[in-house]
Amino acid sequence: MKFSESLKKNHQFQFVYKNGKSYANRYLVMYVKENGTDRNRIGISVSKKVGNSVVRHRVTRLVRESYRLHEEIFNSGLDIVIVARPSAAAVGYREVESALLHLCKLHRLIKVYFE
Repeated sequence: MKFSESLKKNHQFQFVYKNGKSYANRYLVMYVKENGTDRNRIGISVSKKVGNSVVRHRVTRLVRESYRLHEEIFNSGLDIVIVARPSAAAVGYREVESALLHLCKLHRLIKVYFE
């Protein structure tokens, strides 16, 4: 991820859960909190309810790749936590990408370009 870092520590996730704003759709839940820097930090959480380790890792890779390919359109200075719902285990890349972009529009995270 060129413009982003990862949230790694539990207290970082907890801070975003408690103080951030959340929106959800069928496959994902997204929490967003401003972090006061010029970079985004992203954390992806996939619980055991989603499936075994192979399934959880696959969902994590799909979310991370969807974010990476659209990273340049995101506003900067945000902590973003994405939580996968159990229904995300049965879908492909296009559905995960669509769900991620839908949540970004709800949070107004996408930069607006005027030409």
